[in-house]
Amino acid sequence: MTLLAVFGLQACTVEVEPDSTPPYEAVTDSKTLMNWIIDPTADVIWGASGWIVTMEGEQDLTPTTQEGWDQVRNAAATMAELGNLLMMPGHAQEGDDWIELAQGLTATSKLLIDAAQRKDSEAVFNLGGTLYNVCVSCHQLYIPAETE
Repeated sequence: MTLLAVFGLQACTVEVEPDSTPPYEAVTDSKTLMNWIIDPTADVIWGASGWIVTMEGEQDLTPTTQEGWDQVRNAAATMAELGNLLMMPGHAQEGDDWIELAQGLTATSKLLIDAAQRKDSEAVFNLGGTLYNVCVSCHQLYIPAETE
């Protein structure tokens, strides 16, 4: 009986010709992706670490609730996937530097996920600096100063 079921499944398979067109569509151009998605996502991470010092005193930006840490973790996971998105047709730029920087974005973001899950404010602060350096390095190579 099992043999008949397996044979029946094999008879139903259809071979599909591979298509060189990806099954997705870039909805935004890269500049819009940066402005609408990547920058606000990075701001969540940067806004959850460090301190603000004013005349009234010092404010620690470290999350104080599980919800706050979840927001940092979620932003880091989004940023990791955005690094992958930057390597896909529709957003990928020519050159090994682009790929290396996009991979750096993903790698740093994966470490940020871990730091947020451990509620390690010092690691989030330090990795936020690394994330900033990855972003600046990319902007220096791929965005002319007058268009930022």
